Amino acid sequence: MGICKKVRVYSSHHEWVGNSFSLIAVALLFGTVWATLQYYEDISGWLAIDALVHTSFLVAALAMDVLLILAMLALGSARAGEEDESCFTTFRGRRGGGSPIDAIRNWLLHMENVGKKHR
Repeated sequence: MGICKKVRVYSSHHEWVGNSFSLIAVALLFGTVWATLQYYEDISGWLAIDALVHTSFLVAALAMDVLLILAMLALGSARAGEEDESCFTTFRGRRGGGSPIDAIRNWLLHMENVGKKHR
């Protein structure tokens, strides 16, 4: 049994775990926005001291923050559906189309299926 299947089975038996990961992701997102707005002047002054080194640290910290948010959202949304469904699937409408009209139609079909899946 792969890690994806283990996470899905565990989160289906303990739904509060998935809810907690989703809550942590949202708190991390809003906490990042709040900290950025609250400490903007301090961050700007810190960046002015040594722009090259400090900018790389800031970009790395923001990239880590985004990865953590996405990981928490992925763990939070790992609810078990049908058991025969594989972990990494796509809906029928998500597959590519030839013309722009087909791409829009496929995207709309994908969004409709995503809405049905998460209800």
